Amino acid sequence: MTIAAILAQKGTDVVSIPTDLPLSQAIAALARHRIGAIPVVDEGGAVQGIFSERDMIRLLADAANDATALLATPVGAVMTAEPLTATRDDSILAALSLMTHRRIRHLPVVEHGRLIGIVSIGDLVKHRIDRIEADAAAMRDYIQQA
Repeated sequence: MTIAAILAQKGTDVVSIPTDLPLSQAIAALARHRIGAIPVVDEGGAVQGIFSERDMIRLLADAANDATALLATPVGAVMTAEPLTATRDDSILAALSLMTHRRIRHLPVVEHGRLIGIVSIGDLVKHRIDRIEADAAAMRDYIQQA
């Protein structure tokens, strides 16, 4: 199975922000949409980075940062630049392995250099569990009919 199967279920609507958006507005977007990470894109829709709750925690942990000045900082200056990405054709298991090994929870999905969706580790795990449960049900039906 590929990432395309997950996008077909979840959809390709994705909230994104521009690199020049002030950090305060990026945080507000995370809260408003109840999401843990948000892709940062340029005017053409190419992923430039990703801003996550983890990025915010790291920034706040740095005692040298002045909170007022920090909130006015463009998100492009504090995002995780050049994030790992996936394509529709990548396998779910490969994406799950990548996210587990690299300890990331969100993976932007790109096509022809443009953002077309995002998958979370939760999306991937849910899909795997659903498939395992479907296979188990099919096996039970097969055994009962034998």
